[in-house]
Amino acid sequence: MALRTLTNWNNPLFLKKSRAVDKFDERLWVLLDDMKDTLVKVNGYGCAAVHVGVLRRAVIILDDSSVIELINPVITKTSTETQIVKEGSIAPDSPQGEVIRPKSVTVSALDRNGEPVTVSGEGFLAATLCHEIDHLDGVIFTDKIKAGENK
Repeated sequence: MALRTLTNWNNPLFLKKSRAVDKFDERLWVLLDDMKDTLVKVNGYGCAAVHVGVLRRAVIILDDSSVIELINPVITKTSTETQIVKEGSIAPDSPQGEVIRPKSVTVSALDRNGEPVTVSGEGFLAATLCHEIDHLDGVIFTDKIKAGENK
């Protein structure tokens, strides 16, 4: 396990769509472990693989004392009720801004061994799931900042 260099917020890599993971092997496990170590080091909450320069559909979220690992995640359900969340990023030079997100979401994904998992979240966890999965599709939260907010 090692710390990885974070991709700068202004890097065009953030605007690219990540490729699906199709091999569940040591290389993936090292990536996930490194993403977790890097996220802990910067005191962050969520990390998509693009944050460490890898265009693969992998996400790590630290939720309380647990680690959520999601491979090839897809949001399968969102609430109609929304919330306004102040978002930023672990990427260096990231701005902050308020974004409207669903109040709750359900995500289907695979774990590090390729086994199906389902994660449901409310509040900040729901927003984080949406934020990190957006990264996998080349969407950044500043594209969704409320009108009139600074980017």
